[in-house]
Parts: sequence; C-alpha cells; structure tokens
Amino acid sequence: MASSDEEVDHAGEIVENTDQTDNDNVTFKSLGVVDVLCEACEGLKWKSPSKIQREAIPVALTGKDVIGLAETGSGKTGAFAIPILQKLLESPQRLFGLILTPTRELAFQISEQFEALGSKIGVKCCVIVGGIDMMNQALMLAKKPHIIVSTPGRLVDHLENTKGFNLRSLKFLVMDEADRILNMDFEAEVDKILKVIPRERSTYLFSATMTKKVAKLQRASLKDPVKVEVNSKYQTVEKLLQYYIFIPVKFKDVYLVYILNELAGNSFMVFCATCANTQRVALMLRNLGLMAIPLHGQMTQAKRLGSLAKFKSKSRSILIATDVASRGLDIPHVDVVINLDIPTHSKDYIHRVGRTARAGRSGKSITMVTQYDVELYQRIEHLIGKQLPLYNTEEQEVMLLMERVSEAQRHAKMEINENGGKKRKFGRPDAEDDTEESSGVRKKMSRKRKY
Repeated sequence: MASSDEEVDHAGEIVENTDQTDNDNVTFKSLGVVDVLCEACEGLKWKSPSKIQREAIPVALTGKDVIGLAETGSGKTGAFAIPILQKLLESPQRLFGLILTPTRELAFQISEQFEALGSKIGVKCCVIVGGIDMMNQALMLAKKPHIIVSTPGRLVDHLENTKGFNLRSLKFLVMDEADRILNMDFEAEVDKILKVIPRERSTYLFSATMTKKVAKLQRASLKDPVKVEVNSKYQTVEKLLQYYIFIPVKFKDVYLVYILNELAGNSFMVFCATCANTQRVALMLRNLGLMAIPLHGQMTQAKRLGSLAKFKSKSRSILIATDVASRGLDIPHVDVVINLDIPTHSKDYIHRVGRTARAGRSGKSITMVTQYDVELYQRIEHLIGKQLPLYNTEEQEVMLLMERVSEAQRHAKMEINENGGKKRKFGRPDAEDDTEESSGVRKKMSRKRKY
C-alpha cells in the first residue's frame, strides 16, 4: 500500500525546466514583468530570475493557475509575489491576495518580500498568525490590506469570529509549502477557507513534493493548472558536505559539545525533535558558556522573532530549533547543520540540511545516529541515493568533556524545574525563552574555563 508521502504524478500540462545551460540572458523584463517591479527586483539584488521564477512568472501572468514544484530556497516567493503585484497594479483593490503558509516565521518572511517588492506601489500587507492578540489583528484586517499572509488556523478564527471580515472579493489564493500545510493537519482549515472564498480566482499551489494529499488539494482547488517543475528528484546541494556519527544515545550531548568546540567560529543550526529538548539543550549549552538560543513552537511570537533576529544578525552563533525552522527560512550564513535528533520523515532531512550551502556557498551537515535510529537513517540514505561518510571524532577527547557536560545537564534540569516545569515555563508570556537571563543557577557555574 502506498504511503501518503509517496510521490504522485498527476496528469496535466507540464513545464519542466531541463535546460540547465544558457539562461543567463533571461531578465525579469523579458518575462513580461513591468518596469516598476523590475526596479524593485534590482533593489532586492535579484540580478536574474531563478529557475522557478523563469518558468512560473510568464504562465502566471497569462492568468492561468500554477502548481510549482521546487525545492526549498529556490525563489518560490518571488515566483508568486511578482505576478500578484503586477495584477494588483492593473486592477487595484483591497483584500486582493491571500497567502497561506504553515509556519509563523515563514509568514513574516513572505510579508517582508511582498512589502519590499511592492514598496514603490504602496502595497499594504498584513500578517495573521497565532501567538499575537486577535483584537490587534482584527483592527489590521479592518483597514483592508491588499495582501494577507496567514497560517490556516488563525485565518479561520478571524473568518468565524471577526465581525465584518470576509474574503468574498479575493482575487488570488497562494498555498505555499502545501505539502507541509497538509502534513501539519491543516486540511480541515484549508477546506473551510476554500468554501468561503470566490471560485472565480487565480490559485497558485507551491510545494517541495507532490504527495497524494497535495494532488487531492490540487484537484479540489485549481482549474486547468500548469505544472511547473524545476527539480523532480530529491537531492541535496553538491557543495554540502554531509556526515553521520554513530553513538550511544546517552552520549549525544557530549558529542554535540565536542563538535561545537571542534568547529568553533562557525554558525550552527542544531535540530531537535521536541520543544522541550530544544529548550533543555539551549540551557545546557549556555551553562557551558556557549552562545545558544532556542526557536520552537511553544515560545511566544515575540521571542521567536527575537531569537531569529539575534541569529540572523550573528550576535548568536548557535540556533537550537525544532522543525519549525527547517523550511523556507532564508538565513544565508549557516555554516553547519547538526541533526541532534534524526528526523522521523526522511524528506525533513533534505529541508533541514538545506539551511546551509545556500546560494552557491559551501556547508556541512552532521547527523547523530543512535542505536534506535538505524532504520530512520537508512531511509534517509535511500532517499538521497548515497551513503554518507563517518564524521571523524577522537573518543578520548570527547569523554574528557563528560564531567562538565553532565554538570551542565543537571543545572539545565534544575533551571527548568525552578521555573515550574516545562509546561508553565513555555506557557508564561514573560518566560525568558531565549535563556538570556536564566535564574540564579548559572551563577553556580561561573567557572568559565576553556575545555
């Protein structure tokens, strides 16, 4: 029986980019983009259109529905933002476009790009996500922005509870990272939204993978779509050096600290499976004097954006994150990705390691495999079609860190308990989520010696 994550090929008009050669002379202007938007692209330093933009923009400008299949970091936002803004210029109106996205951070990022591209034409955007006061959002919606960027759940809340708000005049619907929206069980919310928006609209569906769920959504929401595909295989970037390390589960933290020391001076993203582990690891590393900050779904929205800002500005060099940060976020300077917890879905591996080696840069990824992860790891190797080399470590040197790491683990646990356990800590709006000012326990660890 086929799994829901299995690749599905759906019949339809396909535009597949197989020509890797001479696309250098393609410009936004030659794709049919108007001058004011071409200038905005120059302002963003987009010298020439990416593959997905070259294929999707001309099709979208003819008014057809588009399915875009492209890997993360391929310029998908520009591929749907430019046609929407061009159509908005032709027939200005409020509540013109709706972009649905799976995570809050991605929503803010998409909104920033819309505002940057539409800066010369006065485009008003509004981000509607959880973790922010509903009343403030209702006031923003009352001003009727041109573009709404939203997560499905919070948009349904407003459609059902905010008086006077409706999307009956909507002209464009975009579902970005559609496979992930559906994997996160937003199907019911998406169905509700589709029922209350006009049938006469343009719809763009962008996804990294064509799963059965995405194919079903396509049939339900798109009319005679053109399928634009720029990368039909799962693959990781050539300049990415990928390694694995096979260790007993009880030594994970020690090996993490060892690798962070070995590769000191780099910028790291460390992926964990749960919010609780993300918080614990961040506290442990800070107790060892390492500049680590967490990013997970149980932090307040202000703290999440704060963590991202600190990492992007390079004032913090280690970001400990759940899969909330594995897709779509464009942080160009990540040097090393560490999978502290191996991803349950093999495709999430591609997205996680895709945070590094972006835009032609090189990068490194290290995946920790314990005695319980062998099958999951084999699935990843099967998916990417290659066996990864072992990352070399000196076991004796690693074990020298054992005592210090154990002490830091104990203090991290004490800090979580002192703050009333992880539930209360994560739930309180004033909880110090980035662990910048942990309670007095850190003073007990003030011995800042080099290890």
